[in-house]
Amino acid sequence: MSSAGRKTVLGALLRDPMGAFGLALVVLFVAMALFAPWIAPADPIKLNVTQKFQPPSLDHLAGTDQLGRDLLSRIIFGARTALSIAVTSVGMAGLAGLILGMIAGFGPRWLDAILVLVFDSLSSLPMIMFALAVITVVGPGTGTLILVVVLVSVPAYARLIRAQTLALAGADFIVAERAMGASGTRILLRHMLPNVVGPLVILLSMDIPVVIMLEAGLSYLNLGVRPPTPSWGNILYDGYTSLRSAPYMVLIAGLPLVLSTLGFTFLGEGLRDALDPRLKGRGHR
Repeated sequence: MSSAGRKTVLGALLRDPMGAFGLALVVLFVAMALFAPWIAPADPIKLNVTQKFQPPSLDHLAGTDQLGRDLLSRIIFGARTALSIAVTSVGMAGLAGLILGMIAGFGPRWLDAILVLVFDSLSSLPMIMFALAVITVVGPGTGTLILVVVLVSVPAYARLIRAQTLALAGADFIVAERAMGASGTRILLRHMLPNVVGPLVILLSMDIPVVIMLEAGLSYLNLGVRPPTPSWGNILYDGYTSLRSAPYMVLIAGLPLVLSTLGFTFLGEGLRDALDPRLKGRGHR
């Protein structure tokens, strides 16, 4: 996309109240993740049991947990954990889906049939059940979670790109390029890629909160990020187990999950409307 095109999309996004709100929330969480060591008021894993279950105060703006750790610092570093896993896994899945989808849509029909069969096989796997199965075999951890998301997400992205590629394959400008002797690689990179990447970006932005919630859910079950690494899921679990002593922990841990989901969802909706105004007001699925 050209510089002028990016300015047009950004302008349309900012004119949409929900899109602008989503963009602001996403920028906030990205800033938290990037600058966590500088903006966190305390060490997120430092124990101080003499200060456990302190309610929100000037010393600890979000209070402390059952081990005396500063909750605000853990929430800030939890944003780094959540976004690093979500962006890495969704980015890897998106890149793989882009490549495989373009190959399936532009390659020989026998290869397309094989790839579609693989996509259908992987699409039949429920993400949660597949995640639990892989974690049981491999063991919990960040790498396992990323692997699960990539394997489950690639088929949806590849199918989207395949459909876009097939629709473009018969376009007049593609036929003209072929008639002039352009190679398949040139057609894919110079003409296909800029036209199919937009819908993929929209889908990726809307899937990031899904991965954030998956990571939080598995961490809540002690099957995701391992302590003492801060994660919104294990902070939520600590709050649940300490509900009688410190009910504020559940609210503080749940708030970033809600806001991040809203932010990426509204951003995805705004990007969809900005990139294709004809879809404005329609559902994204």
